[in-house]
Amino acid sequence: MHIFQKKSKLILSYVVITFGIAVYTFAWSAFMLPAEIVGGGVSGISSVLNIAAGIPLPIGVLNFIINGILLAIGFKVLGSKFGANTIYGIVMSSLFFILWQQGLHVERLFLKEGSMAFDPFMCAIIGGALCGGGIGLTFSMGGNSGGTDIIALILSKFYNISPGKVIMYLDIFIIGSSYFVSHEITNVVYGYIVMVTMTYVLDMVLDGNKQSYQIMVFSSRNKEIGDAITREIGRGVTLLDGEGGFSHQPQKVLIVMAHKTDKPNVMQVIHRIDDNAFVSVSKTQGVYGRNFEKIKL
Repeated sequence: MHIFQKKSKLILSYVVITFGIAVYTFAWSAFMLPAEIVGGGVSGISSVLNIAAGIPLPIGVLNFIINGILLAIGFKVLGSKFGANTIYGIVMSSLFFILWQQGLHVERLFLKEGSMAFDPFMCAIIGGALCGGGIGLTFSMGGNSGGTDIIALILSKFYNISPGKVIMYLDIFIIGSSYFVSHEITNVVYGYIVMVTMTYVLDMVLDGNKQSYQIMVFSSRNKEIGDAITREIGRGVTLLDGEGGFSHQPQKVLIVMAHKTDKPNVMQVIHRIDDNAFVSVSKTQGVYGRNFEKIKL
């Protein structure tokens, strides 16, 4: 049974990774490339080479070649740091680019009287949102599409700079180079709109359902409140020894970590037992441990 569950989980993860990559490449093929908007990453480099340099190879082929070169350099410099998910992501993203562009010609879906039905700004917003959603689903299952994160890991090995900053600087440079595609500064702006939209949606997908809150309660009935939260909601609580700054009277301070869905129920319990309680609610960047996320190194 355990082996069956493990295999089912693995299959599900690859299904989600595949779907996420399909959405990501569809956004490029249906919205961004027809509007000549260049985003970041290897897909952006491929589109610049295809449109500006006039290299007649399809985006999917260029994407595979560039990622293959980066992967080879990565193996040489970093060793076997890249797992099957990276190789799978590179292959699938290249195949989906070819499917959407050379196979199904999805760029025709939104044509109206020979031109795009959406203006470039809408293409940037829609394309960026779909890219963020697709890559967010892929990341959530431990997958990726290769690309500039390989460069980031290589540079961060030799220089004191975080991979996140390297990826950001590379994307800014790649999008800025789109000026040489259309010689229009507006297309560069649209590219940065794609980057901002994609980042926002990506964060929403990765962190939206995992959002947790730290709730601190100052009440004379904290023990009763804590017992009710544990009994009714199933969340553990911690009681700390405190002292009133004005009264200098000892007081118990209750702390509870609650998921986004549990927060309303916790607040109802607090209000029901002591509607005069002083409550502080803070969003947390991450909560790790039992009943929350596992620590990932």
